Amino acid sequence: MKSCFKHYALPLALLLIALSASAQNDYEHQFSKPFSQVMAELSKQFGVKFKYDVDTTGIIVKYADARIRPYSIAETLKNICAPFEFVAWDQGKNTFRIKPFEYPRRKPEDGAKFTAYLSSLYNNTAEWENRRELLRKEVRERLGIDPVLAKCYEAKPLLGKIRKYDGYTIQNFRLPIMEGRTICGSIYTPAKSSAKNKSALIICPAGHFAAGRYNPDLQKRYATLARMGSIAVSYDIYAWGQSEEEVGAEAHRTPEAHIMQTIHGLKILDFMIQRKDVDRSRIGCNGGSGGGSQTVLLTLLDNRYTASCPTVSMCSWFDGGCPCESGMPIHRSGNQTCNMELAACFAPRPMMIVSNGGDWTSTVPEVEFPYLQKVYGFYGAKDKVFNVHLPNERHDFGPNKRQAVYDFFCNVFSLDRSKLDEEKVTVETEEQMKSPLAPKGETF
Repeated sequence: MKSCFKHYALPLALLLIALSASAQNDYEHQFSKPFSQVMAELSKQFGVKFKYDVDTTGIIVKYADARIRPYSIAETLKNICAPFEFVAWDQGKNTFRIKPFEYPRRKPEDGAKFTAYLSSLYNNTAEWENRRELLRKEVRERLGIDPVLAKCYEAKPLLGKIRKYDGYTIQNFRLPIMEGRTICGSIYTPAKSSAKNKSALIICPAGHFAAGRYNPDLQKRYATLARMGSIAVSYDIYAWGQSEEEVGAEAHRTPEAHIMQTIHGLKILDFMIQRKDVDRSRIGCNGGSGGGSQTVLLTLLDNRYTASCPTVSMCSWFDGGCPCESGMPIHRSGNQTCNMELAACFAPRPMMIVSNGGDWTSTVPEVEFPYLQKVYGFYGAKDKVFNVHLPNERHDFGPNKRQAVYDFFCNVFSLDRSKLDEEKVTVETEEQMKSPLAPKGETF
């Protein structure tokens, strides 16, 4: 017996050492490996690099090796990342970035598949219009604006002093809409605007660019549109700028921002359209980034708009990652939709999509724009939808994007192109653009 015990003791010891060395990579421990070890092995096997926007410390991958597909790094990464709600984004040059899963952001190939699916749902005007009415109804219900609108009251805005510049004026306003809630913004008006010489009106949601509506690039756009003959209205993003003073910055990353920001756009149009110098047949909406998402939503909900220009925003595979764009489940409408389909609801009225190669609008020329042309084609109006694509540019509202906007509104609203000169614009300070406060001793 003694010799027999010695015979089996040595292999047992070796087995324990082997199990320890393999980091418990066996059936009993579900063939587990640390996430960091798995990625290091993949890097070597496939000759790729990884960058991380997530914390992988202490994460264990079960059945790690079984998730590997030696013929596809993309499938392998999907298998490994999915249980942890991570997504691997191909950055090119054999580099992948590991990011947290974002429900409003998909991948370009998903957008192409989704576009084909949506396109298959309707093949004539009647089928499309049934779909459109369903979307309008459900988006409104899912956004939940009507109970909040019912609490809003009608009030006259508090107006600041008019500041005169070359060919246009600026006047700040504060519009009360409910107890403790106001909308702050600025009205850019053509110098010659009057009841006899009516102007087009363009509502301009600001988006998430640095400094919000105070951003110099955005100021140039507002003022240039005014110089050319349209009244342009800028206003704060919810919980940014002066809105932050009322509700706090943290309120922007809540579903409330989605609801209130939309209500702000609706109430501003209610207020502005009453002006005697506004031409009600020429009502436009134009915003970039998150302001582009708002442009799509506002023009979906309000039929008074006659021209729309969402800029560096609209696509089939990203609906906007901020709660002010997707905080409420509007994209679950109609058993799933996206900003591209919601934008199509504007047909057959004039619309231009400004896109570029450096963000999620990179696929517009090949995917989203042909889809929009199909929908506009139901009305014999393919010539009413346009796309200006800037393949070498990135996500901003730079000069070429602004030029595209100017060209569009010059064409559809007959603005005065001879006044298109940004050198004539005065960029104001944030303090100059702030809306007036309530009179002393009064509250809104």
